[in-house]
Parts: sequence; C-alpha cells; structure tokens
Amino acid sequence: MAEKQNSKERAEVAASDEALESMGYKQELKRALSVKDMIVYGLIFMVPIAPFGIYGGVFDGSGGMPALVYLIGMVAMIFTALTYGVLSREFPMAGSVYGYVTHGVAKGAGFMAGWAILMDYLLIPTMLYVVAAGAMNGMVPGIPVWAWSVIFIVINTFVNFLGIEATKIVNIVALVLELIVLAIFVVVGVWWVASSPDSHGFTLQPFYNPSTFNISLVMGAVSLGVLSFLGFDGISTLSEEAEDAQKGPSRAMVVSLLVVGVLFMLQTYVAGLISPDGKVFANDPDNAFYLVSQVAGGKGLYVMSALATAISWGFFNALVAQTALTRILFAMGRDRMLPKALCAVHPKTKTPYIAVLFVGVVSLVLVLIFDQLGTEAIGKLVNFGALTSFAVLHLTVIWHFYIKKKTGDWLNHLVLPIIGFVIIAYVWISLDPASKTLGLSWLAVGLVYYLILHFALKRDTQLNV
Repeated sequence: MAEKQNSKERAEVAASDEALESMGYKQELKRALSVKDMIVYGLIFMVPIAPFGIYGGVFDGSGGMPALVYLIGMVAMIFTALTYGVLSREFPMAGSVYGYVTHGVAKGAGFMAGWAILMDYLLIPTMLYVVAAGAMNGMVPGIPVWAWSVIFIVINTFVNFLGIEATKIVNIVALVLELIVLAIFVVVGVWWVASSPDSHGFTLQPFYNPSTFNISLVMGAVSLGVLSFLGFDGISTLSEEAEDAQKGPSRAMVVSLLVVGVLFMLQTYVAGLISPDGKVFANDPDNAFYLVSQVAGGKGLYVMSALATAISWGFFNALVAQTALTRILFAMGRDRMLPKALCAVHPKTKTPYIAVLFVGVVSLVLVLIFDQLGTEAIGKLVNFGALTSFAVLHLTVIWHFYIKKKTGDWLNHLVLPIIGFVIIAYVWISLDPASKTLGLSWLAVGLVYYLILHFALKRDTQLNV
C-alpha cells in the first residue's frame, strides 16, 4: 500500500514539473506539500480564531449580527475560491494572481493584478504584527510594542528561511493550539448561555436582528469581516511546492475556506449570545472579544483569548503570510517584473531566500510606519488589494476559457465567475472612500512603474507568454 502511494506521489510530482516546464519555467522549489498540508496552511493563514482580533468592529458595523457577516463573507469567497481552483489547474505556478492573469490575459494586466495583490500581502503581516504586538504589550507593558514586532518578525523570517518543511511543521502545531483555544471558548460560552441567570438564551440574533438590520451597514461590516477569509488564496502561491500542483491547491482552497467559515460563524454566534447588545465592550471595542470571554470564563479566559490572538496573528498567521508574499516576489522577479535577485533560490533550503530576507526588512519598516493607523484602517487597505485582484481573476476565467479557448462550459467559465465578480464588486464598492483613494494611488504608482519597464527597460518582452 505504501509503495503504491509513493508511486502515485512520484507521478503527481512528475506531472506537476512537466506542467511548469510547459510554461517555460524550471522547477526550483522543493515539492513537499500534500493536499492536507495545504489545507492546514490555508487554515493557519485565515486563522481559525481570526474574529477574536476584530470582533468589536464587525459587531458594531453589522448592528450586532457578527455571525451574519461571516456567513455572507464565506458565500462571497467560495465563488472566488472556485475561480482560483480553475486557474490553478490551468497554470500550476507560484505567482498566483500575477501568473494567472499574465498567462490568461496579457502581460500588462498580469503585472497590475500582481501589483494589486502585493498591496494585500505587504500589509497583511503589518496588520498582524501590530495586533499581536499590541496584545502582548497589554499583558507585558514593560516591553514596548515595537520590540514585540521585532521579535515576531525575526522569528518568522528565520523559519521561512529554513524552508517550506519547517513552515509545515509549525503550521500543524499552530492549528492544534488554535483549535484547542477555540473549543474551550465555545464550550465555556455555551455553558454560560445555557446556565447563567444573566443570559438571554439561545436566539438567532447574531445572524439576524430585525430591529437593527440594514443591508448597507452589514455589507460595510463584511468589507472588514472578509479580511478574516483572506488567506485561502495564499495556497495558490504554493503550487510549485505542491506534490500535485494541478489538483491539490484547488481542493485545499475550497476545503479550508468552508471549514474556517463554519468556525468563524460558530465563535461569533456564541460571542453574540453572551453580549447581544455589546454593552460589555462598548467602551473598549479593540478588546471586545476578550471582554466577552471574561463574562463567560473570567479573567483566565480573557488572558487565554488575548494571548492566543497575539501568538496566532504575530507568529503563525504572519509566518504563512510572509511565505505567500515571498513566492509572489519570486515569480515576479523570475519574470524580471521586479529585481531578479528576488528569485534567487538557496541551494540547501530550496527557498527564495533573498525574497524572504527582503520581506522581513519591509515588514519591519511598515510596522513602524503603520503602527499608529490602527488595525481597522490597515485592514481596509488590505481588502482593497485583495478584492481588486479577485475581481480581475473572475474576468480572467471568462476571457481565457469562455472567450479565448471557447470551452463552452457556461457554468464554470461564465455563470459562476460572473456571480463571483458581482459579489466582489459589491463588497469593493462598500469600502470607505479613503481606502479606495489610497488603493487607487497604489495602482497608479504600479502603472507608472510598469510603463517604465515596458517602454524604457523592455523587461516584459522577456516573458514566456
């Protein structure tokens, strides 16, 4: 049985290498990830306890219906996950959005899509470090926020440098720990709701409250809550390290998204039952979830929830976010869209080590710059980059398959991408004006940079497209 399994894995690796070479690229990274490994990666990237850190903003923004926000967010993202799956099977490469649009539409469009997703991946670690460092500073005031950020960044950069297998081990440990914390909160919370005289009992209010429901407000909250789902797409950046690059990433993206969506709804539903009016955290929305935890489980549950958020966001989530960013930089450097040094692969660890070190330095600089903005402001900027690139992906499927290749598959290559595009566009419109202004400014800078590459340096003419 074991020999048969090994034979299957070798065949998958060989087919994946052949598919990559057919696009004009040489296999350089180490193929060491199974579908299970990528599901774990996706779960850690999305963080099973992600709502802990932004619960106050989601609750207030939705009129006390946090579970509804995550239900809508999951439905919205499932269409995008299916689109990612279609493109990852067609183009099994590490560049994710950049590679898909480059090979599916055109070089310039691919660069701009990659530039948009870079905004997402550059700022995700920044936001995570700010949240984690703030939580740790609250528990250990003697160590300043910036010092905690440095500690997190140095450790994650080192683990990423060691290679994808080291990251895989850390991810498994992280997932187990996060699920234990989540299980404790849910069990204690349900017991409190069922037995406390202060409880309002089990209701559907966290999903629907007719007295506060407003679709515009809810969608505004979705634009923040959807941040928790960003990460399933990071699986696509691991295609060149997947044993089965053509089927593995697509399966892992859908499974991880569905699993984490259920977990998000479960924890926000229980939290919404414990404090349905939000009075517990009215004066301290940044620590909303921890204060709700304290109601159900005392100071011990408060500390455990805050510590779990700090470690999960500052170490585990930021680790996989940096991993995804380095793979995009690797792909864009390989195509000379960014400095070529970013695609340098270490001979022993088989990692794009220059990109890893570069991301560590950039993360440190961004943390120091954005520390005063707050997580909600950074999160909306992250969402601009992600939502913009997601919208382009849906259009890419329609163009590449239905129009260019004339597949005739109207469901997968036309209807589903259109539905996904409309949903993403609606959430994009719900972003606040400041986020759109800054995001469009980022795209304008990228456009100028690309025009210089195209007309002055002729870099994009070297792509194998």
